Amino acid sequence: MYKGNSLVIIPSYNESENIIEIINDITKQKESFNVLIVDDNSPDKTYELVEEEIIKKPKRVFLIRRKKKLGLGTAYIEGFKWAIDNGYERIFEMDADYSHDPKDLSRMNVFLDNDGFDVVIGSRYISGVNVVNWPIQRVLLSYFASIYARLITGVPLTDLTSGFVGYKVSVLKSVLNENVRFNGYAFQIEMKFKAYSKGFKIIEIPIIFTDRTKGESKMSLSIVWEAVFGLLLLKIKQLFKF
Repeated sequence: MYKGNSLVIIPSYNESENIIEIINDITKQKESFNVLIVDDNSPDKTYELVEEEIIKKPKRVFLIRRKKKLGLGTAYIEGFKWAIDNGYERIFEMDADYSHDPKDLSRMNVFLDNDGFDVVIGSRYISGVNVVNWPIQRVLLSYFASIYARLITGVPLTDLTSGFVGYKVSVLKSVLNENVRFNGYAFQIEMKFKAYSKGFKIIEIPIIFTDRTKGESKMSLSIVWEAVFGLLLLKIKQLFKF
């Protein structure tokens, strides 16, 4: 296996319109990021396209194919464990739909590599509202969800729900020693909350978030409710240590 130090994990479900292009744009970055796709047995056979790409880039592209749709959080956890087992030092999570720009990976990598931070977050809100092509109701939902999460958890970050995050492997080893409960929006908040609670150094850097132009959003009302009520449970458990 090619022993690059940085791995980008991308969960996928029906992302055949985006997956090859996003893989190519990531692997051509100068830092030699490798890519792990965690596919939930996509009906559109996204995984078959990834398998074809693995033949072309056998030391750069990898695939975990799961038997059914199990959700975002479990996909990342499975990917994190794979990354740890395979010796990666910096692990990134991002979406398959180009809402996150692969070129920003290089900017984020610097903070983990040279600047002494343990977690770097690509933030939509650290320098205003940097969201393109979302309807206003979606922007408001995301923005106020981050404010709500900050108030409940006490974590001083502007974009706790961001899905564009880089971790040093030491953070993931520490956080995964505990039970990570949530699977949707709340998963992203829980990971940052636990990293902050353990004293890891976290930095947010501004990114431009652009809504997908191909494929369909996976957002659902159940994901929102998990975040709303799950955060309360998360904070109560921390306060009472159970």
